[in-house]
Amino acid sequence: MTSALRRVYHIAAFSWYAFIVKSLAAKDGEELPAGIFVYGGPWKYLTFLNLLLQMSFFGLAAVSDLQPGEKSERALNRCKDLLFSVFAFPVGMFVVILFWTIFAYNRELVYPATIDAFFPPWINHAMHTFVFPVLLGEVLVQPHIYPQTKHALAALGAVGLSYLFWIIWVYLSVGIWVYPLLGHFSSAGLVGFFFFNMTVVTSLYVLGDKLNSHVWNKKH
Repeated sequence: MTSALRRVYHIAAFSWYAFIVKSLAAKDGEELPAGIFVYGGPWKYLTFLNLLLQMSFFGLAAVSDLQPGEKSERALNRCKDLLFSVFAFPVGMFVVILFWTIFAYNRELVYPATIDAFFPPWINHAMHTFVFPVLLGEVLVQPHIYPQTKHALAALGAVGLSYLFWIIWVYLSVGIWVYPLLGHFSSAGLVGFFFFNMTVVTSLYVLGDKLNSHVWNKKH
């Protein structure tokens, strides 16, 4: 794909995510439905954090496309590759897969029906569906250099633990789990669920690396 089309793709993806984040921010002050509580705001939801992550990546990619100069370009490319390979691709794919898997089993465990009146279907799909094709599109438009696996997994583990501590803090503060599903687990079950999720995220990181190598026929 030509550099011009790649620029258009990155700018379009960034604009899309900025529009979604702005649409969510516009709902600030509206009466919250059952299933959403005030404490922690949207920052307690992995879906929202992922939207910010995707917007940040595509914004950085768009800036990198427009940067002249080899030194600045190399630095930006390293940051862009790290952000995509270690976080944007595996976390984004994880959000889509886990959300729709639980939703298909019992939506009340992750996205109660009362929320439909607050978030119209198109916003739900913007948050939980369209992330998937946009990330696959990024794999096709540009190759990415992947870091050493042990470093990538250490970073993923640190971020995963940080989010786990954050949602536990929210629970201890208000006595409500961010996701109703978590209330069905014992302490040991929560630990097992966390490690299961980290296994899935790790597998998605490896998948991203394999897809990148397959599409661009380049070993990293």
